[in-house]
Amino acid sequence: MSFPESGTEDRRARLETARAASARIAELASNGSIELALRDRDRVAEAAALLPAGARVYVTALPKHSITATLEGLRAIRAAGLDPVPHVAARRIASRAELAGFLAQAVQEHGVRRVLLIGGDEPQPRGPYPDALTLLRDGLLVEAGIREVGIAGYPEGHPRIPPAVLNAARNEKLAEIAAQGLGAYVVTQFSFVPARVVEYCAALARTAPAVSVYVGIAGPTDPAALLRYAQRCGVSASLRALRNLGVGVVRIVSHTDPREQLLAVAHYCEGHDACNVVGAHFFSFGGFLQTARWMNTTIAEATTLPSAHSTA
Repeated sequence: MSFPESGTEDRRARLETARAASARIAELASNGSIELALRDRDRVAEAAALLPAGARVYVTALPKHSITATLEGLRAIRAAGLDPVPHVAARRIASRAELAGFLAQAVQEHGVRRVLLIGGDEPQPRGPYPDALTLLRDGLLVEAGIREVGIAGYPEGHPRIPPAVLNAARNEKLAEIAAQGLGAYVVTQFSFVPARVVEYCAALARTAPAVSVYVGIAGPTDPAALLRYAQRCGVSASLRALRNLGVGVVRIVSHTDPREQLLAVAHYCEGHDACNVVGAHFFSFGGFLQTARWMNTTIAEATTLPSAHSTA
């Protein structure tokens, strides 16, 4: 005896599951942001045709560049119709005057309204700001016209800061941002272990439910390059855990697809009404255009899958 309808229903169920997963991933990507290295600023116009309209593009702050160097990236992003967001690394600011001048140009000439404020991993501060909180308390951000401040989140902790100190600093920054009447959000560091990210987001949702989170995702890149960036960015804890399990790190990295990371976060949001994740933040690791293409394809896939009800 055969049951021909059973196979059809199974196919429909599988297709509907695939559509739902694709839609969740596409939503996180559509609401997401991407990082730009200054050397890729000439590719911004090309990437603008691939990214969602008005997408946030962050200009990274590297030790070898002064903060004013990022103005070139901000200019290219705004000219392409995208939303420029500079990294502001407190310990790399040489003087208050340098910061004030940069913010004035960024806001008045390039329409910057938000910044990602980080400490900056310098052995010694170059100027008056030993950490992000000190810079925030200076008041220059709000005076310049900044309206929203992003701060960094560390699902795997920080390689040089104890967890208790890190959490206390985050809470102080959120309190100071609120006291100045600014909006606040968190951008997390990327991780090879989605469970770490989910745990971090859930903990933050309990302590700061009104704060939006953008989950850091490692964009598609060369496995060896990704491994170097992982070690540099302080996510070696998950790499050590993989080594302890006897799993080859390069093999794991080469099989780490952004879609898998996004799906884990999407499942977390689906199961929690108070989910605080609003989008993904893609670390491009020098592959800016490649990451933009991946985002475009991922978003498009959600609209091209056939409906389950259209199959026989």
